Amino acid sequence: MVRYIASDLDGTLLADGAQRMDPKVFDLVVRLKEKGIRFIAASGRQYHSMRLLFEPVKDMISYITENGSLCIHEGEVVSRGLIQRDLGLEIIDAGREYGDCHMLLSCESRHYTDSKNGDFIHHMRDVLRNDIAVVENLHQVEEPFLKLAACDFAGTDRLDPFMKERFSDRIRVVTAGREWVDFLAPDADKGKALATLLGRLGIAAEDGVAFGDQHNDIEMLRYAGIGYAMSTAAPGVAEYADRVTGSVAEVLEKIIETGEA
Repeated sequence: MVRYIASDLDGTLLADGAQRMDPKVFDLVVRLKEKGIRFIAASGRQYHSMRLLFEPVKDMISYITENGSLCIHEGEVVSRGLIQRDLGLEIIDAGREYGDCHMLLSCESRHYTDSKNGDFIHHMRDVLRNDIAVVENLHQVEEPFLKLAACDFAGTDRLDPFMKERFSDRIRVVTAGREWVDFLAPDADKGKALATLLGRLGIAAEDGVAFGDQHNDIEMLRYAGIGYAMSTAAPGVAEYADRVTGSVAEVLEKIIETGEA
């Protein structure tokens, strides 16, 4: 029996770079709820941004945000992962050393960047619709660090090994899409956040389905009863999934109609 759906957004529910949700997804969320199936949005995005994406049904779903660093259910924080401040500052400095990337610091209240690139700031504030503040120096941010991310518009082929060589022995370093490398606390990933949330809801892991397309989705795909990798997934992701699909919506329609995934 399917009791929950956990889905990544970018590259999964949001295909081909889309920044607005297809309205039929809202209908599917309502129909799933009528069947007693909880929908969980799981993304590297900010909570504020995710609620805007799901505006018509924003209070009907649960949220795994910041790639598992913050999980929120009915407005309450269920789990959070924090990066040690000194390590976070080292990562910020490594971004400066790299030179061709833009650093994003995720805190519970908002995002921060010290990038002066107008295109980057426009993308974060106006396209992704993040609550973001531009500061002179990220070292001046006093809030606890949930997540750090580095964006290279040229892709992650050079950025990923650069960061992993320096930090992979101390923090989880994962690619998140074509342009992003994320840094997550050791106890923070989508799978762990999903486990904590399901424990709160009294739902067994095997009673649900997860969808994803990137390496930051692997733990969630492995944890769920059935894991679906997208047909457009990053190389190697499908190896950790049970099935492959080209459309989340089609699988959800089947679940609603038959009760089976």
